[in-house]
Amino acid sequence: MTADVDCYDTLDDQVALVTGATRGIGAEIAADLADRGATVYAGARDPGDVTADDQRPIELDVTDDEEVQSALDRVAGETNRLDILVNNAGIFERAESLEAMSMDAFDRTMAVNHRGPVLVTKHALPLLRERDGARVVTLSSGLGQFSQGQMGGGYPAYRLSKVGVGGLTAYLHAEYGGEGLLANAADPGWVQTDMGGSGAPRSPEEGADTPAWLCRFRPGSPAGRLWRDRETITW
Repeated sequence: MTADVDCYDTLDDQVALVTGATRGIGAEIAADLADRGATVYAGARDPGDVTADDQRPIELDVTDDEEVQSALDRVAGETNRLDILVNNAGIFERAESLEAMSMDAFDRTMAVNHRGPVLVTKHALPLLRERDGARVVTLSSGLGQFSQGQMGGGYPAYRLSKVGVGGLTAYLHAEYGGEGLLANAADPGWVQTDMGGSGAPRSPEEGADTPAWLCRFRPGSPAGRLWRDRETITW
């Protein structure tokens, strides 16, 4: 279904943290939020990779507990608020089947794609819960859809990590939605990134459109859902 959602036109005085913000979809989301007036912390394993003058580079490896805590401590110390968290950082292991997949590949994928968003969100919640209608937007994928016969074969580590993203989003909505937290997940489609390859049909700008739009939801907007092209789709 298509939602008629009331969105912020500008994000002046709001603060956002975007993980994996140095390239691809993450860089486009960070740029969009900064263009709309938000103070954007651009998360990167190497802050030197963040070149945008209107963003604040922040060292953030989503698999490193101490680094995540330090990053959120910095946001709290400098701004004392967080309105938007975008869990974008991710990796894609190309094992064709569960039998062919190494458990090292599975562990790496789950650490970044599933545990990473859980860890970052955990440390961000104290700040997010202070803002009415704070948003958590987590990048998912159509490869992680599992209801009504949606799940396909191949890429087991990646698929299962994105199923976990759906679970995280549903959990956040159930646990904190009553307080006003808006947790949503976005499927950007097949995008021309390091992960998606040059043959993908969508540009990074097109892939970033829906997650950046979700970041502008006003309090009371729909939440606990998976979105593609600004429409809700099944998990």
